[in-house]
Amino acid sequence: MVMQARKKIGIAGYYCAILLLALGVVLGGSLRVYAMKIQEITTPGGIKALLVEEHSIPLMAMQFAFKGGSVQEDDGKEGLAYLLSALLDEGAGDMTSDQMQATLDELAIRMSFDASRDLFSGSFQTLTKNRDKAVEILKLALTKPRFDSDAIERMRKQILVSLKMGEKSPDTVVGKAWFKAAFPDHPYGRPTKGTTQSVSSLTRDDLVGFVKKNFARDNLTVAVVGDIDAKALSDILDSVFGSLPKTAKLKTIPEAKSPAGPMRKVIEMDVPQSVAQFGHQGIKRHDKDFIAAYVLNYILGGGGFSSRLMEEVREKNGLAYSVYSYLYPLNHASLFMGGVATKNSSMNRSMKLIEAEIRKMEEKGPTEEELKDAKLYLTGSYALRFDTSSKIANQLMWIQIEKLGLDYFDKRNDMVNAVTLEDIRRVAKRLFQADKLITAIVGKPG
Repeated sequence: MVMQARKKIGIAGYYCAILLLALGVVLGGSLRVYAMKIQEITTPGGIKALLVEEHSIPLMAMQFAFKGGSVQEDDGKEGLAYLLSALLDEGAGDMTSDQMQATLDELAIRMSFDASRDLFSGSFQTLTKNRDKAVEILKLALTKPRFDSDAIERMRKQILVSLKMGEKSPDTVVGKAWFKAAFPDHPYGRPTKGTTQSVSSLTRDDLVGFVKKNFARDNLTVAVVGDIDAKALSDILDSVFGSLPKTAKLKTIPEAKSPAGPMRKVIEMDVPQSVAQFGHQGIKRHDKDFIAAYVLNYILGGGGFSSRLMEEVREKNGLAYSVYSYLYPLNHASLFMGGVATKNSSMNRSMKLIEAEIRKMEEKGPTEEELKDAKLYLTGSYALRFDTSSKIANQLMWIQIEKLGLDYFDKRNDMVNAVTLEDIRRVAKRLFQADKLITAIVGKPG
């Protein structure tokens, strides 16, 4: 989300403090994960949502998403969804941008939007006492955005400045280069924030058209946590989303071809240290081996200072401050990815060590002790994903998007604990392909 150019400071400072405090309150500790009651809501208008009532805090948190993010942009319109995410709180209905921002601040309403490759999502929080007015503003933002010319040009200018700065940022450049190399003929290969040329050409009609095609009831996912009951929420959902079109007009997005390595792309930049991003095909979220792959990646590069990559590259050889890996399942592709930053003269050595560790894991897998430690951390830390209203709402939204089922929260730790050494070594041979890495490097590697 683009940072706003101006934010007003009014008499609502007290209420903002209450809101921020409420968002940080722990909802009952680790046992809360298993004790919370999840309600399935279907409104008279047919809108479905998940609800967890929490009346001890005068706050309602909502997370929602529409299928179809930047992949739904037409060629030459890259960055359209991202520009839209910056404009939905910049005026709607009879409220100008200034009036809307002032009201959000005065009533301590938090409302933001984001565009990823597969989703356009929103986050919304309000104090119970201000809920009616807050809900009305959210409804206007989604159904009657103004897209005034001055707001469009202000947000466009901010994005263009950000893109210009990104051209000098190794992290930004390396990410764009990697996805372009991995997906040369697929929408995933396009930059989600767009290019200088594409953002400069976007029009109000483009924004209106994207909303009409993508914001619809059949591709909507909603989750709510807080001080509200099912009847009140049902009324709110029909009010906010009920007037949206019944059916979205999404383009059919083909399955992406598996990223084909080995490939190494170097973009020279006069900086003191090089940045690398590496990866290859991963394992999809609904694959039977995903949980084992998740545990496996934690051991390799997802576990911070306890990971093999950190131990080998940083602790033993002192080559980098940070090195990591992660799984990135998308709707039409799945990825295993990672990154490292080090001084130019150390980049080639760092990548050799990384490739060696991936190959070692591929051939032998982890040890029994590594698996035990990974399970202990991953199960013990799981409750931290549920310690605020917004976090719980986010988890509820994602189990719907990924179709994991309402019992997933109860099963998840058991699924992690069920991974055996035999499982994880088998999955290591399937997941890791050290000789097929696609690597993008920005800097001046020796």
